[in-house]
Amino acid sequence: MGWNLDKKRPLCPQICEQICVLISKGELKPGERLMSVREVAVSASVNPNTVQKSFEQLEQRGVIYSKRGSGWYVAESGAIAGNVRRELIRTKTENYLQDMKQLGLSPEEIQNYVKEFLYE
Repeated sequence: MGWNLDKKRPLCPQICEQICVLISKGELKPGERLMSVREVAVSASVNPNTVQKSFEQLEQRGVIYSKRGSGWYVAESGAIAGNVRRELIRTKTENYLQDMKQLGLSPEEIQNYVKEFLYE
């Protein structure tokens, strides 16, 4: 896994987001074993406690589960990760639109900028 973490934002939610995206894209399959907490911590250059907290949050949401002494696994229902991904998309879109409105852009200007950057 290649981690793309923004050190200016809380790390735990970013780890959760990236795992959910990998699951919803099918890069992590239902029943597949995840890297260990220690392996993720090393590869992402974060504290193992942060990874443990992220995994526990994902477990509470039903995205992954743990097997005592065996590790962490992707839950059988990929739909849950898909729902989390949709929530993430919605939140990021809302934040973007709020930022653009604060800059004084009209809906048409926002659309034009999105089109411009999509089709560069």
